[in-house]
Amino acid sequence: MLVTGGAGYIGSHACKALKQAGYTPVTFDNLITGWKDAVKFGPFERGDLLDRARVNEVFAKYKPTAVMHFAALSQVGESMQIPGKYWRNNVFGSLELIDAAVEFGVKNFVFSSTCATYGDQDNVVLDENSVQLPINSYGASKRAIEDILANYSESNGLNHVIFRYFNVAGGDPDGEVGEFHQPETHLVPLILDAIDGKRDALTIFGTDYETPDGTCIRDYVHVCDLVDAHVLGLKWLEDGKGDRVFNLGTGKGFSVREVMDAAAYVTNRVVPQIEGERRAGDCTKLVSGSVRAETELGWKPNRSNLETMIKDAWRWHQNGHFEK
Repeated sequence: MLVTGGAGYIGSHACKALKQAGYTPVTFDNLITGWKDAVKFGPFERGDLLDRARVNEVFAKYKPTAVMHFAALSQVGESMQIPGKYWRNNVFGSLELIDAAVEFGVKNFVFSSTCATYGDQDNVVLDENSVQLPINSYGASKRAIEDILANYSESNGLNHVIFRYFNVAGGDPDGEVGEFHQPETHLVPLILDAIDGKRDALTIFGTDYETPDGTCIRDYVHVCDLVDAHVLGLKWLEDGKGDRVFNLGTGKGFSVREVMDAAAYVTNRVVPQIEGERRAGDCTKLVSGSVRAETELGWKPNRSNLETMIKDAWRWHQNGHFEK
């Protein structure tokens, strides 16, 4: 099993889940945003997806029967400022990976996509049939990869499962891996940094959204629940059930201020905060309808309540970090 981006936040948790399910995850990562210390559950191969010769080496060495593709640049704000970087890395890199998979006879491909492909559709619970109207280059690049996979399925028989997921939070309850970015861009660890004095304050980007408290709303899913769905998606393909798209979320959104209040409650500390302007490319509200994943995959997001996600993230935040 080849796992691209397996040294990153979600990828490392996926490798643990895969190992527990009886697979041998081979991590392929360039370590630009990932961490060598996070690779604990199988072999590691350093490389970049844009380096096709290196990609081919790894396929030839391990002969994977499936690919789980997490590797991507994912900062929405940066994608608005430097769109070419996202199209080149995410789309061209994925195309090299997909071509290599076809060349080496891999038939099963699990792809990490995003709710950002839906764009800004307020007051709508988004399901897999919702129109995709990305408003930033990150979401657009992921949408393009989905289209590439659909084309390759028709022309080359590359079976695939696509997961469009919402905001991921929490960490491994055992503390073996967790969320650790430099620079940090995700809300929960930013809040915990502010609580812990690692930054002066949390900046709230936009307080004039059309929401009850003026801050934007997102659907949060626990990283362990998320990667459990990826293992189920792999088994779906192994059972010959064919191409499918699944949303992963809880169907319930929380505002930035609600997440801050929950973190203050869990940690029993105050969240230092300042108010800033909206960021380009940020949507008002993104909430998932995940009925398909629950009914067809049998997926149950057991840890995806706000208190548990923050408790698991706080445990890692106090004790865990990675080194290159």
